[in-house]
Amino acid sequence: MIKSRIGFLRLLAVIVCIALSQAASAAGDAARGAKVFQACAACHSVKPDDHMTGPSLAHIWERKAGTAADFLRYSDAIKAANIVWTQGALDKWLADPNALIPGTSMTFQGLRAGGDREDVIAYLKAVSEGKPPAADDRGQGMSMSMRKADLKKAPPEGRVTSMSHCGDTYTVRTADGKAAKVWEFNLRVKTDSSKEGPNPGKPVIVGAGMQGDRASVVFASPGEISSFIKQDCP
Repeated sequence: MIKSRIGFLRLLAVIVCIALSQAASAAGDAARGAKVFQACAACHSVKPDDHMTGPSLAHIWERKAGTAADFLRYSDAIKAANIVWTQGALDKWLADPNALIPGTSMTFQGLRAGGDREDVIAYLKAVSEGKPPAADDRGQGMSMSMRKADLKKAPPEGRVTSMSHCGDTYTVRTADGKAAKVWEFNLRVKTDSSKEGPNPGKPVIVGAGMQGDRASVVFASPGEISSFIKQDCP
């Protein structure tokens, strides 16, 4: 009788340990999730109202899909989806976005490992609750570098003072007194109305391309572009 009771108690202890282990696994590890999330950081910020290619995920927990304030780039599919971002919905979304919401514009291929999904979900929940794990930038160099610089603080060599076009060439003059001639196909004109964007009327040139032969000139708004660029052929 005593041996049977001891055996039962041992079995019960094993069951409890397994249950606790599974519960911990289901809860996920927010600190590890912060690191896994770096695969998402090129398109999503966790800062409130900081929209990038995708919407800010600052308050995603239990928010209806397609409803982040001031984000204007949702697909029709996600706006029509009657989904709330719970543990289960986020797990399905992170595993295969297009399977959960066919026709979504999100091109992410999904996190195949269930543990990675659980950890990212734990991280997003912690962020939504205002309790994110301490930041650790080690090993995140590439994803961190994808974040936009504050263009209002551009150095003289980045501040564009004038811009002209002739034939297939743009001439871009900057505040350091230099002029760069760029093939028109290699120059992009962009706008950035965010708080990191340039001041109105003060565009900034940003280098791009592996060979350093491409660049973007960033304006504060579209209305500035046509009046700023002059047609000037010597």
